[in-house]
Amino acid sequence: MLDKDILEQVKTVFAALEGHYTLKAAIDKSHEKAAEMTDFINDFVSTSPHLKAEINDGNDGQLQFELLKDNAPVGITFRGIPGGHEFTSLLLAILNADGKGKNLPDETLVKRIKALKPVNLRTYVSLSCTNCPDVVQALDIVAILNDGITHEIIDGSLWQQEVEELGIQGVPSVFAGDELLHVGRGDLGKLLEKLEEKYPSDEPVSIEAVERTFDVVVAGGGPAGAAAAIYSARKGLKVAVVAGRVGGQVNDTTGIENLINVKKTTGTDLAAELRQNLQNNGVELFINRSIEGADFSGDRKKIATRGGETFSAPAVIIATGAGWRRMGVEGEEEYIGRGVAFCPHCDGPFYKGRHVAVIGGGNSGIEAAIDLAGICSKVTVLEFAPELRADKVLQDKAASLPNVEIFTERQTMRVIGDGRKLTAIEVKNRKTEEVTTIELDGVFVQIGLAANSRPFEGLLPMTPRHEIVTDAFCRTSVPGVYAAGDVTDVPYKQIIIAMGEGAKAALSAFDDRVRGVIQ
Repeated sequence: MLDKDILEQVKTVFAALEGHYTLKAAIDKSHEKAAEMTDFINDFVSTSPHLKAEINDGNDGQLQFELLKDNAPVGITFRGIPGGHEFTSLLLAILNADGKGKNLPDETLVKRIKALKPVNLRTYVSLSCTNCPDVVQALDIVAILNDGITHEIIDGSLWQQEVEELGIQGVPSVFAGDELLHVGRGDLGKLLEKLEEKYPSDEPVSIEAVERTFDVVVAGGGPAGAAAAIYSARKGLKVAVVAGRVGGQVNDTTGIENLINVKKTTGTDLAAELRQNLQNNGVELFINRSIEGADFSGDRKKIATRGGETFSAPAVIIATGAGWRRMGVEGEEEYIGRGVAFCPHCDGPFYKGRHVAVIGGGNSGIEAAIDLAGICSKVTVLEFAPELRADKVLQDKAASLPNVEIFTERQTMRVIGDGRKLTAIEVKNRKTEEVTTIELDGVFVQIGLAANSRPFEGLLPMTPRHEIVTDAFCRTSVPGVYAAGDVTDVPYKQIIIAMGEGAKAALSAFDDRVRGVIQ
């Protein structure tokens, strides 16, 4: 089943394995995918003498395998064939269990993970979903490090009835026991926070309250943060990046074709290159962190993260970027993953043949409408402003599609559901003030980004849109504190602009250091 070239690559990846791993399968021979699953497992274990298969007859439609290390359960089960993007998840599960994975967390996060109470986690995925692997791989790490936690990865396309009974309309969907824990994009830091809220340790986690000191601390690991850190490190300074993940929102970008010296790349590839460049320049990375607050009152500026860590330096560069903007209406949070979605590429297939709405008439909104028109029976675009903001070529394409309708000056007032899933939305005509109810099956929110500036509110001047105000040199109102990229009031939120602003912030900080403005 697996291509010969892929098998050769996997052999190289597994060449240094030390533990012995078993794929212990239960396969119902009557399942239409039984032979394919058997072939997959046999091909996969042929790549290393440290791998073996144990295939048992299953029943009731079973199609799964459990991962064992030295004959003991690792805590990870795949229900389905981990192809597509999830093939990498299987590789990393074995490498991480062997202690050789590149995404293993540091000691601080390990302590927090090991302190969690026992829970059985299930993640429903689509093999074509680009957001699913991040969530799967993060929770696999949690299961590997905490003996009381198990993680089952489920290909939702093979168990449609189960998906429908649970009301799943978006992936990845993570269940803790029988409770929906998380839907959509996520990383280890965010997922760990949710698990800590639901399954906290009975005793405080023993994490040494240490202040890590640097010459420059960069808050954020996206294009602006990476550029700021690299430019600072190349000045011979000791630099730290504190972030949820390297790449930030870039990780969620499918195709990038407007970087001046790059014909075409993907968000994940660019993020990987940023990480490699940071490491090549000696930047210390503290990822999977959530910034909770800051203290800019002294000569050494401080950034505090959830978990008790503090990072201090005479210069702090804020490059925390922006996140997907929510509608902020009644019912939105309740029905995320059950009718309210943000990614048409990942969640669009759940709405095949159904009526959906796209909220937002910018480029992302109209692109989403065009994509969804090929899947859904009807797409209704609702734009708040009097005119669409998308490029004319996109508007023309959308207007040519028979199952796309577009309304401007429409404000979404409320999301309505039956307790299990979204059934309608309430919309106001801003011209007439008339409020109507549109019955539909899903809503894709595409209304842009909101600055991730919450930890710095009250400390720095901000615009009405909560963007940090900076001068032409990326300086804020506080000496020693700089800001760059999408979190600031700089116009045009673009990767290349964020990179330039990050470099500018680093150069300004160094200039201030030379002139004695900061120590």
